[in-house]
Amino acid sequence: MAKTIGERIVEAMPFLEGISDAVQPRVREAVEAGGRPVRNLLDGTWMEVPLHPVLTDVPVGAWTSTLVFDGLDVISGRRAARNAADASLAFGLLGGLAAAVAGLSDWRYLMGHSRRMGAAHGLFNTAGLALAAVSLGLRAAGRRNAGRAAFLAGYTLAGVGAHLGGELSYGHGLRVDRNALRGQEGPEEFVPVLKASELPAGGMRRVSADGAEVLLARSSDGEICAISAVCGHFGGALDQGRREGDTVVCPLHGSRFDLCSGKVIDGPAVFPQPRYEVRVRGEDIEIRSAGI
Repeated sequence: MAKTIGERIVEAMPFLEGISDAVQPRVREAVEAGGRPVRNLLDGTWMEVPLHPVLTDVPVGAWTSTLVFDGLDVISGRRAARNAADASLAFGLLGGLAAAVAGLSDWRYLMGHSRRMGAAHGLFNTAGLALAAVSLGLRAAGRRNAGRAAFLAGYTLAGVGAHLGGELSYGHGLRVDRNALRGQEGPEEFVPVLKASELPAGGMRRVSADGAEVLLARSSDGEICAISAVCGHFGGALDQGRREGDTVVCPLHGSRFDLCSGKVIDGPAVFPQPRYEVRVRGEDIEIRSAGI
């Protein structure tokens, strides 16, 4: 199979593994030290979509504007174009710093090739950020041509970083909902999956129904609930996680979900778990897909 551009870039950077081994544990410690509010803020749990991709639009858009305004400045020599270029550059720099913090948080749980590609993504974008800062300083010192050159170099490196970020998202499935299609799985009509007597109070059981892996649980008020047994964040088996009241904690990265609604309580997951309709007929627990 032909290798992607991103894979070839990563192969040309053999030092990525060593950098990742040294840096990733410290990133985990830093994020964990912030506690639940900081984790959920950086993961985007509060807004129900990953935060990092949202923030990356700021430097991309701002620096593209810088490119345009620099061109207008060269052509027209107008101070308005010059000021707009500098303001866009500064705004993109601030946005890039915020995106970098959220990106490090996303990278903290990656492994293998995804981790190395994530490290390369971060290094290229860090170089882009550094050159943007250098460009801003040169412009302030009156060295506009040198500032433009530094900006173009940084913009190019950030573009490579953006390409790697796209491959991570669409090629490796980073921060996508692993259950995006599972909401359509499962029986369209009620089917028996377990004897009601086999699901004790406070217990959880994993069952299968028409291709769907489902987690059954009794809530504290006795209601029988069913959500997808596969964590939408990275595919963890929720039936192997621990139960905390009417929530379940994924054994892989600690995402916590409501057992009845599937709602995310704690990240890094941001998308809710698909849920299934449940009824009890005689001695049997029956489920069917609740749709999307």
